[in-house]
Amino acid sequence: MKTATNLFPMNISQPQEPGALTFTLLRMLSDGEFHSGEVLAQQLGISRASVSNALRGVEKLGLKLFSVRGRGYCLSRPPQWLDAKRICDHMGERGKNFQIEILDIAASSNTLLMQRAKFDAVNGGASGGTILAVEWQRDGRGRLGRTWHSGLGNALTFSLLWRFDCGLSALSGLSLAAGVALIRALRVFGIESAQLKWPNDVLGGEGKLAGLLIEAQGDMLGPSAVVIGIGLNLFLQQELLRRIDQPVTSLSAMLGDSSTIPERNHLLAVILLELDDVLNEFAAHGFAALRAEWQRYHGMQDQPVDMRFPDGSKVTGIVRGVAENGALELEMMQGIRNFNVGEVSLRRVENAVA
Repeated sequence: MKTATNLFPMNISQPQEPGALTFTLLRMLSDGEFHSGEVLAQQLGISRASVSNALRGVEKLGLKLFSVRGRGYCLSRPPQWLDAKRICDHMGERGKNFQIEILDIAASSNTLLMQRAKFDAVNGGASGGTILAVEWQRDGRGRLGRTWHSGLGNALTFSLLWRFDCGLSALSGLSLAAGVALIRALRVFGIESAQLKWPNDVLGGEGKLAGLLIEAQGDMLGPSAVVIGIGLNLFLQQELLRRIDQPVTSLSAMLGDSSTIPERNHLLAVILLELDDVLNEFAAHGFAALRAEWQRYHGMQDQPVDMRFPDGSKVTGIVRGVAENGALELEMMQGIRNFNVGEVSLRRVENAVA
């Protein structure tokens, strides 16, 4: 008589910060098969205890790792790993416009790339088109000081450095322009229902699908350097959802089947190509050239909304579009009033009559 084998998650007491060995082992487990801890240890020339310690606490990365006595370790849903060469191959000749680096772990790709962008006496700063993509961010940052939560392989989290000849004062509307690029990329894969939310979110249904964080340095008259950070949810585990304090969604939820999510390297390549097009258009003509397209994608167009400010005050009006500098145009009792990005939050007014 066959005896059933019980699968059980690894003991995750005293979780360790994942290191290089953890990621090496996770890549070895990426085929979804069971691998003996003893064999893994022999292949790497380390002890079985080292294997066990390195894999302890990987649930922190959003993964589920099973250990079966006599069989070893198995990842129930192995991540798709990013690969710079595969990304460039998807971009063809235009891949030479980018310098792609993939990190297993980092606090924040935006913070790191902003540091590399600075000019100093030793180097000229990272070149435009530099990309840092991170498999797992410890402290991903969003707008208004929020934390961007993601697990290993369940999102795209990356930052792109772009250099402009113009000064900071000419970059108004840039976050909106980057949003247009994201929508274009999603539509390449047949994802038509994604919408934009002023100033820098992408929505799917009633939840946040992606967010952008724009940071810039330079002079008012130029030149300037901008780091565009993007986080895009591919799928979300329940453990991760419990840590997020706002409605969110993912490509998996929108498509209804995680198997239909675009492959991560291909998806990132298409997003970069669309960013390349949009940022060049923005450099030549400003946001005004993209304004009409942005408004077509805006999920709150002609909807009643609350505009909330850091001091707790708010105003209510109907969204009538955006100005050529990216400011939100809100119809109020006193007429149309423009609001710049700043530290404000925009929310739809439920059950209101427009």
